[in-house]
Amino acid sequence: MPDFIYKGKVYYNPVQLVMEQIGGIWKMPILWRLQEQTLRYSELRKIPHISDKMLTTQLRELEADGYVYREVYPVVPPKTEYSLTEKGRMIMPLVNQIREYGLGMIEEEGIEH
Repeated sequence: MPDFIYKGKVYYNPVQLVMEQIGGIWKMPILWRLQEQTLRYSELRKIPHISDKMLTTQLRELEADGYVYREVYPVVPPKTEYSLTEKGRMIMPLVNQIREYGLGMIEEEGIEH
């Protein structure tokens, strides 16, 4: 496949594009938690080991890439909810498959968790 440009950046293959959008430490755990329900920011903060700054950054990136919908309610104190978009729901079979593969590796290698 020839190189292509998406949002001003050159990509060498479609896997690179997808992994940039959903890869890294935190994006898949965020998507995983949103697959069953809409969650408030405070509920997503319960993801172990993620800082507020990183959670905010990752949510903004997922929103910009069209995987997550953010709804802000005009109340005091502010209420913000996150849910998956149609694009986010479409990516979940891949996220689930990657998770299952990782669980299999943990079991196969006898990694303690």
